[in-house]
Amino acid sequence: MPHHHQHLIEPAELADLTGPVLLVDLCSDRQYQQGHIPGAVHVSPAELVAGRPPVPGQLPDQHRLGELFSRIGLEEGTTVVVYDDEGGGWAGRMAWTLDVIGHRNWRYLNGGLQAWLLEGRPLETTPVTARAAPRDIEIHRAAIAEAEEIMARLGDGELLVWDARSRGEYEGSKVVAKRGGHIPGAIHCEWTDLMDPARGLRIRGDAAAILAAKGLTPDKEIVTHCQSHHRSGFTYLVARVLGYPRIRAYPGSWGDWGNRADTPVESGL
Repeated sequence: MPHHHQHLIEPAELADLTGPVLLVDLCSDRQYQQGHIPGAVHVSPAELVAGRPPVPGQLPDQHRLGELFSRIGLEEGTTVVVYDDEGGGWAGRMAWTLDVIGHRNWRYLNGGLQAWLLEGRPLETTPVTARAAPRDIEIHRAAIAEAEEIMARLGDGELLVWDARSRGEYEGSKVVAKRGGHIPGAIHCEWTDLMDPARGLRIRGDAAAILAAKGLTPDKEIVTHCQSHHRSGFTYLVARVLGYPRIRAYPGSWGDWGNRADTPVESGL
């Protein structure tokens, strides 16, 4: 893992960041109240998803996103540092959302709250109120993939689908939509397989090798998904940290694919 990767920062380096920095906590509301990294503004995970069943993971509309980024005072030149308490799912979803609005100046606090606490660093309980700043946003489609394109390109060796769900969901033994299984040809690499529990859930040092062994290499165009693009927030993040130039996410994820009638499905390994 390169030490000074543009999208990764270690807890020890956080204090040394220069210029305007916006630290964003994506833990549960309860965890934020119980303790957060000093100075962190809270964004509730629910603010990052449209929340409409059966496809709750869709991107919120432009108005809602505009309200969110206005509330936390996101300005053009700001470095955003994102973290959560679960190894990077919601932090990754936030990083993807920043890419979607064209704000590519973000970093993931490696391991988030877990790594922070492992090093005995302090928390605070006083909520931080952001300096709100009106923000007009645009949606950039470059980080987004939809079912129609994936269907049209099935079997196209240049586009790979990275399924970040559990093995049971991928195989189809665990069904959480009208249909179980996976997108034909999808490569399975569960999100948690890339976290290092011994190092505070940091991204594994051998993450690039794990992905390469599965054929998920930087020269390919890759679309990652899970059930609602929460777990695949992390897999998107890992690919960005590793410098994959053509990584996108499918926000509808299996909630969309598995509940449609026109999408092909494979089961088993």
